[in-house]
Amino acid sequence: MKNHIVSAFRLTLVMLAVVGIYLIIVYGGSKILPTQGNAEIINYKGQKFYANIGQEFKSEKYFHGRPSSVNYNAAGSGGSNKGPSNEEYLETVQKRIDTLKLQNPEMGSTNVPVELVTASGSGLDPDISEEGALYQAKRIAHMRSLSVEQINNLIKNQTEKPFLGLFGPSKVNVLKLNIALDQLK
Repeated sequence: MKNHIVSAFRLTLVMLAVVGIYLIIVYGGSKILPTQGNAEIINYKGQKFYANIGQEFKSEKYFHGRPSSVNYNAAGSGGSNKGPSNEEYLETVQKRIDTLKLQNPEMGSTNVPVELVTASGSGLDPDISEEGALYQAKRIAHMRSLSVEQINNLIKNQTEKPFLGLFGPSKVNVLKLNIALDQLK
C-alpha cells in the first residue's frame, strides 16, 4: 500500500508540472494573438458590441451571419446536437435554404454557402466565409442602391486572411462588415 501512495504522489507532481507548463504555453500563446486573448470591443453609434460574438442582423440591407441555435445568447452557447440524418434538423436547414433563396432571388440556382444555413457548434460564430458574404452582395447592393462592385470591394477589404498565412480559412466578420457597410457612401 505504501508503494501505491508514493506512486500516486509522484504521478500527482508530474501532472501538476505538465498542466502548469500547458497553462503557461496557452496563456503566453494568447498574448501573441491580435486581441491578446481578450474580447474585441467595438463602440459604434454609442453602443458597445463584441466582435468575437455573433450578432443577429434581420434587416435586408445588412449582411446576415450564421444562424444560431441559442438565439445569439452568449450566456448559453451551444449547438443543436442534431446530426445530419435527423429529420427535424434537415427540415430546419431546408427552411433556411428556402428563406435565403427568397431573400436573394438574383442568385438563382447558385449553391447556398453551408455556413449561411447551419449553426456553428457554439451558436455564436461571428464570421462567415468570403463566399457567404459574396452570396449576399447583390441583395445588399440593390437594397442600398449601390453597385455590386462597391459591395464586392468592401467584402474583399473586410476579408481576414488566415493567421500567419497558414492557420484557418479566410473569413469575414459580419459585425465589422456591416459597420463598414453603414460607413460606405
